[in-house]
Amino acid sequence: MANLYSGQGKYEQAEFLYQRALAIFEQVLGAEHPNTAQTLNNLAALYRVQGKFEQAEPLYQQALAIREQVLGTDHPDTAQTLNNLALLYADQGKYEQAEPLMKQALAIYESVLGTDHPTTVRVRNNYNNLLQKKKQKTEV
Repeated sequence: MANLYSGQGKYEQAEFLYQRALAIFEQVLGAEHPNTAQTLNNLAALYRVQGKFEQAEPLYQQALAIREQVLGTDHPDTAQTLNNLALLYADQGKYEQAEPLMKQALAIYESVLGTDHPTTVRVRNNYNNLLQKKKQKTEV
């Protein structure tokens, strides 16, 4: 339901439900569970779309730490959070911080899903856009 509210731009309702789900997952499944990480990732994405970058960053970082520890560094869910954190940095013009994260996400997707998978293609496009923005910034 939180994803639906977020997609509809009903951010307050979505935030409430994500926070409620997060509290339940942490209590029932534990702070290091993949569902907890996914909810952190979703809440961070909600903050990112609203421009609340300072609130989003630690949630993405926490989700990434959980996913790397529990799922491994080469898991597609880990790549998802790497990509999302990279996009957050890119939104702020922090291209130097974004580039290695997105490059790592792309490498994971290429290795696990293949080069032609729609997710891999989307992340490759994100990476190419990032490189273009980085180049434009250095030319200014």
